Amino acid sequence: MKFARLAKRSLSAIALLAALPFTQAEPLKIGYSDWPGWVAWEIGIQKGWFAEEGVEVDFQWMDYVASMDAYAAGLLDAVTMTNGDALVTGGTGKPSVGIIINDFSNGNDMIVAAPGFDSLADLKGKKIGLEEGFVIHLLLMKGAEAAGIDPSEFTIVNTPTNETPQVLASGAVDAVGAWQPNSGQALKTVANSKPVLTSADVPGVIYDLLSVDPESLEKRRDDWMKVVKVWYRIVDFIKDEDNIDEALEILAGRVAISPEEYEPFLGGTYILTLEEALPIWEEAEGLKSVYGSTAISDEFNVSMGVYDEPLKTNQYLDPSLTLEYAKSVE
Repeated sequence: MKFARLAKRSLSAIALLAALPFTQAEPLKIGYSDWPGWVAWEIGIQKGWFAEEGVEVDFQWMDYVASMDAYAAGLLDAVTMTNGDALVTGGTGKPSVGIIINDFSNGNDMIVAAPGFDSLADLKGKKIGLEEGFVIHLLLMKGAEAAGIDPSEFTIVNTPTNETPQVLASGAVDAVGAWQPNSGQALKTVANSKPVLTSADVPGVIYDLLSVDPESLEKRRDDWMKVVKVWYRIVDFIKDEDNIDEALEILAGRVAISPEEYEPFLGGTYILTLEEALPIWEEAEGLKSVYGSTAISDEFNVSMGVYDEPLKTNQYLDPSLTLEYAKSVE
């Protein structure tokens, strides 16, 4: 009798174990960095929306370049990158697939000139410190093209973006190229400095995305769909004027500044609603399409020797999750 009871319990335990998932899915590891369209993920994190959606995520806060390096090293399942920098990471390290267009830069990326320079044309023959081969360099090239300036007339001084405020203050260069918060810090550090070109002058040259490891996307597509759903919940929250004070408090808290200081950063980033993102996902030439913008970035990267041969840029973009989500909420 005792043996029978033990055997019965063992069979019951085995049946219970069989009903449970064999393995618990690891959290999706996502690297994110200090850019308003990516700091916005903090709203979903703090409000517990990922847990509500049934997906476990591990958002890892790090410097931008470090986050791309961590992704290339296989330490992350996804990372927040610009469309151009996703190509750099893919062409030199590890490819990715952009599944969400978070925003486009609307003024936060800048060429900041020292006092005495009032326009991009004033910088001809002068030194500009920026991170060579990054999207800020592409912004300068496209801005020069629009102004009818030969970019070779600028002397580029390769400068890490986080060092641009100090380099401008040192007088070693006449201008710097940087994005927020570094561009804003340069303006504060050097009295009477001014932006002579911003991403608002060339909209679409810089799209900001969530880029995912293709293998992770294939294996865990349902989980990534849940991440897409949370993202658009975040967007709706930010776009509701009744929530702006709370949103700014969360965003500013992530980077340890006041909401008042953070508000202009958010203004310089155009976070896209679902309706606004859909036409950008359409395949077309030019900067109004993420496909066209990415092809332009690819051409720039090859011209700069970042990698040798043009990439198949369409393979770096996958609108299917966004389109599927849009269909579900029609």
